[in-house]
Amino acid sequence: MASDGEQIKEQNRLGLLIKSALTAKSMSMRKLSGTIGMDTASISRIVNGKQQPRLEHLKLFSQHLGIPLIELLAAAGLESLEEKDGISELRDALQGIGVNVEDMAGQIRKELDKYEAYAQTEEGRDMIEKSFLPKLDHLRSAGYYIDQLRDLYDEYASGNLPAAEQHVIGSALLYFVLSADIIPDFSFPFGYIDDAIAVRMVMERLARMRRNS
Repeated sequence: MASDGEQIKEQNRLGLLIKSALTAKSMSMRKLSGTIGMDTASISRIVNGKQQPRLEHLKLFSQHLGIPLIELLAAAGLESLEEKDGISELRDALQGIGVNVEDMAGQIRKELDKYEAYAQTEEGRDMIEKSFLPKLDHLRSAGYYIDQLRDLYDEYASGNLPAAEQHVIGSALLYFVLSADIIPDFSFPFGYIDDAIAVRMVMERLARMRRNS
């Protein structure tokens, strides 16, 4: 069980995520309150770590602030990093749109395997170099998984990685650039969740590779 200090840290992380999205959209808490039908005081308490958010709150924040639900779940401490693929807590959230989490994870793994092979080609490397940063800038989004993608790209571009790690990171970058969403965009706020899960899978694989090296 998380300590009080760890819970406060997670809640503060959620608050920072929401504040960042509000700033990016030039939106006040009062305006968000009117948009989602939730009182301003409750939003403020959640942002300041004084109230634990419920899943329906996180869904509303995701939908109206453009933050992937998986990031909000993780920031709120509702997703364990120790669970398989980091997606176990998403089953209930995705049930309503008819998504089988295990099937989705399997499809994402297949895509990552395909893009790992592509990352070893000159064409794949050129695609990452020419297309990754423009697409990231075009998305005009912020959040935990976007930061992870930027960090992965910085590692990839450093030229200091073993080839095997370079190819694994390349698979995540190519997935972001090229892959058709496993969950279609019409399912917003879930439309970018497969990208976030792909990033998580790649980071967990890198951690295993580095532990075993």
